[in-house]
Amino acid sequence: MSVSNFKNIFFVFLGNTIYALGITMFILPSGIITGGTTGLALTFNHYFQVPISLFVFGFNLLMFILGAAVLGKRFALTTLISTFYYPIILGIFQKIPALSQITNDRMLCTICGGIMIGFSIGLVIHAGASTGGMDIPPLVLNKKLGLSVSAMLYVFDCTILILQMTFSNAEQTIYGIVLVMIYSVILDKFLMMGTSQTQVKIISAQYELINQAIQKQLDRGTTFLQAETGYLNVNQPIILSVISNRELVKLNKLVMDIDPKAFIIISHVNEVKGRGFSSQKIYK
Repeated sequence: MSVSNFKNIFFVFLGNTIYALGITMFILPSGIITGGTTGLALTFNHYFQVPISLFVFGFNLLMFILGAAVLGKRFALTTLISTFYYPIILGIFQKIPALSQITNDRMLCTICGGIMIGFSIGLVIHAGASTGGMDIPPLVLNKKLGLSVSAMLYVFDCTILILQMTFSNAEQTIYGIVLVMIYSVILDKFLMMGTSQTQVKIISAQYELINQAIQKQLDRGTTFLQAETGYLNVNQPIILSVISNRELVKLNKLVMDIDPKAFIIISHVNEVKGRGFSSQKIYK
């Protein structure tokens, strides 16, 4: 097994451990409702007194079988750790009284729990795995019926929240909605961490000097886009380049030193694939 695979397995274990800690320390003691498998477990625990860790284990096992049958063996291997490890570590943490006595402040529990859940799910997904459970039905529906995965995730989460509203007061419901919003934002931010870049388009009569300066001083590639000015109808190449966010100030100074009248268009891009970003740069 390669070092990369060991690293990914480590992050899957770490992500599930942090997830279980967040649930044990902040969600269960405060009585906050939540989505996903844990939210479903809270519902069954309330109505049928089924232990949360036991329900999570049984439900994850059922979803694992469904995922393996519909989505294939490769998918099953990526969710194997989460399916069996998470409910086990959750059950262990629930037996440690000190973990459930961190704080009685519900808002603090909502914020800290949301951050830990979002971060932990991000770790697992970043490692190329799945947290299993309620992640699987949307994937199955997407493959069989072509339904949007994100839309189905929201539908299932909302349904689980509604089920918990039947035994929760208005305050718990509001905290639950805030919790889901927090971990959704944290998850999105975590998944985009380190991949976002800045795209710049530079229009200048000194485009040749600016082009050379970007390549030599910033060590970034450039592309000429052929364009024509709208007023004077003059052919004017536009320099296109993608740089890291930290290099923006340096690029701006570099361009202004060469041509103070240069026109610079700056835009944010979520991810860049290719040499110099997702693969090694090759010099010729």
